[in-house]
Amino acid sequence: MSVVHRLTAGWLVDHLSFINQCGYEICDSFAHPSGVTRNTSVPSAEDCHSTSTFAATLSSSDGPPHGPGDAIEAEGKPAKMRYVFREEFFDISKPHIAAAPEEQLCQGCPEVRYGFFFCCLVTLQKRKRKCVFNQGELDALEYHSKVRKLIWEGTLHLVQEGLKSGFLHHSTAKLNCRKNNVPQHVVCGLAELCEMAKQFPAVKERDHQAVHVLEDDTSHPEQDLLSCVMENSSNCAKIIVLMGQKYLVPPKSSFLLSDISCLQPLLNYKKYDVIVIDPPWENKSVKRSNRYSHLSSWQIKQIPVPALAAPNCLVVTWVTNRQKHLRFVKDELYPHWSVKTLAEWHWVKITRAGEFVLPLDSLHKKPYEVLVLGRVQGDVKEALRKSEGVLPIPEHQLIVSIPCSLHSHKPPLAAVLAEFIKPDVECLELFARNLQPGWTSWGNEVLKFQHIDYFTLLQNE
Repeated sequence: MSVVHRLTAGWLVDHLSFINQCGYEICDSFAHPSGVTRNTSVPSAEDCHSTSTFAATLSSSDGPPHGPGDAIEAEGKPAKMRYVFREEFFDISKPHIAAAPEEQLCQGCPEVRYGFFFCCLVTLQKRKRKCVFNQGELDALEYHSKVRKLIWEGTLHLVQEGLKSGFLHHSTAKLNCRKNNVPQHVVCGLAELCEMAKQFPAVKERDHQAVHVLEDDTSHPEQDLLSCVMENSSNCAKIIVLMGQKYLVPPKSSFLLSDISCLQPLLNYKKYDVIVIDPPWENKSVKRSNRYSHLSSWQIKQIPVPALAAPNCLVVTWVTNRQKHLRFVKDELYPHWSVKTLAEWHWVKITRAGEFVLPLDSLHKKPYEVLVLGRVQGDVKEALRKSEGVLPIPEHQLIVSIPCSLHSHKPPLAAVLAEFIKPDVECLELFARNLQPGWTSWGNEVLKFQHIDYFTLLQNE
């Protein structure tokens, strides 16, 4: 289970376990008959980690080059291959910035620290405007003062349970001397490809295939991948090739790779009972770095959530710690979508030893992020029918986990939301960067963390 412990305050979640329980096993064979089996060992630096063995087939003269994603034939039978996500991406053994001893999670008195922090906040608010804090920072401090005690105490209880069970360790040996050694070709320009897709010749609606079911073959025309929902309806994972790169698609999952201007295939596909949204919020660092595109508040409001949502749909939005964005979601975005705000939850990031990855009272960045939960308002009878047998959404919960070191790889919400939704409902993630079984995912980087180089071939059967 990806939920390690469930307490009143929330959940301690094992993100890595969730990924590896998705069923990344290739059950069917698509190897070339001329393929020759060989084992290639890829040791970590200084032999500090157990060796991972990749089974690969030699490239044939035609078709794309073969690598860890190619099937192996043994005695005329297709081999099963199981992939696991690379553990070093969750090797967060030390805080990014160490807190002072009295601020560390398992020490100190939250009541005293909370009172002291609130006094500092009041003092800052009484200062003249020439102080070093601008209004946005003052708003953030005020918000932090309201949620700090809940986050501290709830995380402390969950961490204590994690330490008792052995999931967390006070003294953690370094998992891997390689520091997230991801080959450069993993960055393969999915967003740029979506931009290029706008130049493809228009396809007539009557000739257009809204859904494409993935078969055993691995090669699909780019135009198909960018113009319709791709669906893996089987019980096994599939491998697809896009621009010469291989991506793993988990079982019972579907996705649309496109930007916000090409959502029509998704609108024609299904209605959803759960919609999770991780918008690319506008901020100064994004503008300066130009690492990835962002959307303005006006653009985010144009996302057709009402057209995608089933009656009584649960909507969950990830929000940065900027109060401007949080107010926008609750006061403008949700009312615009006819969504009633129900709760604010927090994702808290910790190390393997149970420490906050950043000091809780850091003025620059916080070790937590906000989720705003709401429900689409509509037919009262339908809402009552859909809410039968499920728990009401709590006003505040914590999702505590060791974060992935890959930028913006959010923890899974499927397990924590299971208490509050009926089984086998339709779920959608917008602006996704990875796939999940039982979910539809959309975004211009929707396959980003499905790249085969983020995984290790564990065994052959």
